[in-house]
Amino acid sequence: MDVKALALRLRRQVPGFTLDVAWDSAGGITALVGFSGSGKTMTLRLLAGLDRPDDGFITVGGSCWCDGDRGVWLPPGERRVGYVMQEAALLPQLDVLANVEFGAPGLSREEGRQRAWELLREFRLEGLESLKPHALSGGQKQRVALARALVRNPRLLLLDEPFSALDRPLRRDLCEVAATLPARFKVPVVLVTHDVDEAAALADQLIVYDAGGVAQRGDLEALRLAPATPAVARLLR
Repeated sequence: MDVKALALRLRRQVPGFTLDVAWDSAGGITALVGFSGSGKTMTLRLLAGLDRPDDGFITVGGSCWCDGDRGVWLPPGERRVGYVMQEAALLPQLDVLANVEFGAPGLSREEGRQRAWELLREFRLEGLESLKPHALSGGQKQRVALARALVRNPRLLLLDEPFSALDRPLRRDLCEVAATLPARFKVPVVLVTHDVDEAAALADQLIVYDAGGVAQRGDLEALRLAPATPAVARLLR
């Protein structure tokens, strides 16, 4: 049986907006693209368990995290999801090493510290471990945020516009890092980005959101050759 790395069908209604999406991924990087307010970040929050859908299901690696029909609901702390946002959201009172360790609840102190050091080396942060976040560059902060998100060996990694606040050279550098994450850490990645070319360079598939639904999915060349809707054509031009 082909067990998808990630499969979902989600419906959530809030005042003035309804999300109703269904898609799956065999692994690698899946990029969600679409105009602002189309439901991309809402999907990430539902995957992380920060919000609860009105209906639908989520399975990761064949394990059910959520199923409205069967009353299944795995709380956020049990999902082991890594989440990196546009702002690194590092704890200002902690140094780099402690910020990475902070992402490892459930591990012993010794295990958490060992794993944190491994990731500092992975992300070229050695020598910065005793610095506080205010002393770091934007790119360094996002590397720390990535390390913190990966310290628990997550089963799913969510990246919500993680590089959009950085200048072009830093974005290019961190995109190269992001492209290697699924293979290096054996984790499926869902990326939200407003940069379609960036999504195409990184992702194994693009999923185009429009007004709370999935308008089209595929690779960038195919989508541009045959856009399914005028909204897709406008987004990808």
